[in-house]
Amino acid sequence: MEETSTPPQPQPQPAHPSPQFPAVFTPPPPPTSGFSSRGSPSPGTGSAAAQAQFSTPPGPPVFSSPLRPAAVPFRATPASPQPVPFASRGGGYSSSSSSAAVSLPTSSGPHFLNGAATPTSHLPSSAAAPPPPPPPPPEESPYVLFSAHKVLKQKKLLNAPSLGFGALVSPGREVAPGPETVERDPRRCLNCGAYVNLYCDVLIGSGQWQCVICKKMNGSEGEFVVSSKHDLLQWPELASSAIDYVQSGNRRPGFVPVPDTRVSGPIFILIDECLDEAHLQHLQGSLHAFVDSLPPTARIGIISYGRTVSVYDFSEGAAVSADVLPGNKSPTHDSLKAIIYGTGIYLSPVHASLPVAHTIFSSLRPYQLSLPEVSRDRCIGVAVEVALGIIQGPAAEVSRGIIKRSGGNYRILVCAGGPSTFGPGSVPHSVQHPNYAYLEKTAMKWMERLGHEAQRHSTVVDILCAGTCPVRVPVLQPLAKCSGGVLLLHDDFGEAFGVNLQRASTRAAGSHGLFEIRCSDDMLVTQVIGPGEEASPDSHETFKHDTSFCIQMHSVEETQSFSVSMESKGDIKNDFVYFQFAVHYSNMYQTEITRVITMRLQTVDGLSAYLASVQDDVASVIIGKRTVLRARTASDAIDMRLTIDERVKDLALKFGTQVPKSKLYRFPKELASLPECLFHLRRGPLLGSIVGHEDERSVLRNLFLNASFDLSFRMLAPRCIMHREGGTFEELPAYDLAMQSNAAVVLDHGTDIFIWLGAELAAQEGQSAAALAACRTLAEELSELRFPAPRILSFKEGSSQARYFVSRLIPAHKDPTYEQESRFPQLRTLTPEQRSRLKSSFIHFDDHSFCEWMRSLKLVPPEPS
Repeated sequence: MEETSTPPQPQPQPAHPSPQFPAVFTPPPPPTSGFSSRGSPSPGTGSAAAQAQFSTPPGPPVFSSPLRPAAVPFRATPASPQPVPFASRGGGYSSSSSSAAVSLPTSSGPHFLNGAATPTSHLPSSAAAPPPPPPPPPEESPYVLFSAHKVLKQKKLLNAPSLGFGALVSPGREVAPGPETVERDPRRCLNCGAYVNLYCDVLIGSGQWQCVICKKMNGSEGEFVVSSKHDLLQWPELASSAIDYVQSGNRRPGFVPVPDTRVSGPIFILIDECLDEAHLQHLQGSLHAFVDSLPPTARIGIISYGRTVSVYDFSEGAAVSADVLPGNKSPTHDSLKAIIYGTGIYLSPVHASLPVAHTIFSSLRPYQLSLPEVSRDRCIGVAVEVALGIIQGPAAEVSRGIIKRSGGNYRILVCAGGPSTFGPGSVPHSVQHPNYAYLEKTAMKWMERLGHEAQRHSTVVDILCAGTCPVRVPVLQPLAKCSGGVLLLHDDFGEAFGVNLQRASTRAAGSHGLFEIRCSDDMLVTQVIGPGEEASPDSHETFKHDTSFCIQMHSVEETQSFSVSMESKGDIKNDFVYFQFAVHYSNMYQTEITRVITMRLQTVDGLSAYLASVQDDVASVIIGKRTVLRARTASDAIDMRLTIDERVKDLALKFGTQVPKSKLYRFPKELASLPECLFHLRRGPLLGSIVGHEDERSVLRNLFLNASFDLSFRMLAPRCIMHREGGTFEELPAYDLAMQSNAAVVLDHGTDIFIWLGAELAAQEGQSAAALAACRTLAEELSELRFPAPRILSFKEGSSQARYFVSRLIPAHKDPTYEQESRFPQLRTLTPEQRSRLKSSFIHFDDHSFCEWMRSLKLVPPEPS
């Protein structure tokens, strides 16, 4: 079960290492000489078992009704608004709180509470002008969440693979107030490349500063010469743990000055022509609503695909006109040139083309032949190639890299109802084809190359699938992943699909991101999981003894995160260890940004002090990502469930205590909530069998491996909220004891939200309608602006759909009464008759409860926190 303790030896890597799964980077062994600060080699010299893909955070809700205290506490997350353009200034320094530093767009953005954006109408009047939040402690940051706030000095226990040490890093996250902003180049260590920061020791007489990573001294050309240490705080990088450097000399033509409205990058919509009438009607409704939601200045293009590719022309007014290209082969240079230099208009602002777009959508017709859905020809790859060709336009024939179209990054939205079965990047209609495995592998490599081509041209490809036809996820996933986009599955082209279409088009995305990780010499990065691949040495500036680990990001979005696993090289002697994370990227306003986040953690000798600092929720997400990464097939998932069993047992053996006169071990009280989170992971959709099709499991795993902490944790452990009489809500543990017939329950599992109505409540028409409406409102508030938008299902007790809900709850009804009351105190409020009815409502099945599972591992269940 130890996946990171022995890094692989360096090996040559392909130009674009990107298998189907989200990227995992495993640095090679540390060098034995030189000024190594971390032990991992310069980027590109080591191996990278890279595999990638991503989603949006579910902040805690803004409740319409009062919320009772939770039985189990949940982590509050910082506010997270959208990015704002930078003001043009001549000065060198600024503060994030200064109006000269950052200005909001003219159109006011949404309000944010606890990481979830909410319309102004949802805010209570008392929250209209909340006081500024206090600065986070030194060990906390909105961009970095460590699995523990302290670092254990003893190498053997810190590196114990059952717990491990690591961090979740969201380098593209936007928060309010944002980081300090300066409009100049950063000052860096000439030896290792680390950035100057607030923890550097500065000699005020000479202006020299000592790097916290490699301990070498650097000059400042007299810039840091001051009369007192306090005067150093005038430099934001010496006063704040997070800093944004704006590269003022590298702005591209698309830079947006402050008075302008928010940029909306051009969007190509690719539409499947092979849909049956029912699916097509739903898709048409979603497309009509989608273009109506776009800002008037947004540019759109429309392409449909089947056996051919039709590029729709907006210049014909009321008539629907399209240029048609064959779908059996890639478009030729001449055919693309004829479109680009022709008289047609294929990308047009919404304000000029909205009626034409509606006409095009209304003109779409259902598939006419009598072939089953899976046997219909769809040239998805060629359609994306044509869209990319039009996006490149004449600039592709001028000096490359010089001309850059303005208006933000491009996005291609593919609406697919089935697999790619025609032209390049296609697979046979039937998986029974004798050569299917080889053809699938060939198609995956072709789609991967196409995804990289899109990424080089600042174009993100999102693939939104719907319907009942298998879409062959392994073939389409590399295209979305390598371009920085996502692949999503939906039941149909209705509400959830339409919402995701809108949210996919509006989420802010930076491009050409380079993510650097540096640590103190005591620490070693052993594994990174996230949406990118190891950067080649020539893709970034290198320094004499640069031991950073560099990752080329497919896109830079606030909903992503990287899981970074670390170990100590030996017993730590220093009182502090330092970590620096830097991301360089071009934001949605085409401005070059370098964000630098520097963190310092205290080291401790005592095991109890270390365990008390462990953040169970963060640790469980990091463990979950390392485990899910290895669950590539259904049989792998079964193995990983057994791995979780062994991990929990090892945690108790290493950090717990043995019960006197017994073979049982007591789980450490400091980690009380960790095993329950892992139990949810073990039986949930990521590793369990409650999701039926392997395509669905594959998509969920890819989303989880690249998601922010908020969404990752919610996908790992569901959140259970009960609607009470009087319109209040009470948060409860996710146990089946919440299934009380007189109540309504909301269960938020990240990508799905379920509303369950008890039979007794459902029989009361007026009360059930009010409860359902309140729960529906809560579900929408919980998931507002979450990407992907979750599927929201409601059903009554005893219905066939209720199995979706029941299978995600821990079957605590099997436990003794005293344990039920201890872990689910709400039971004590029920009358004896209500408890009797609740007990008789459960159906016996073989699944373990959490307590039974712990005892089966010879462990004493931890006391509820």
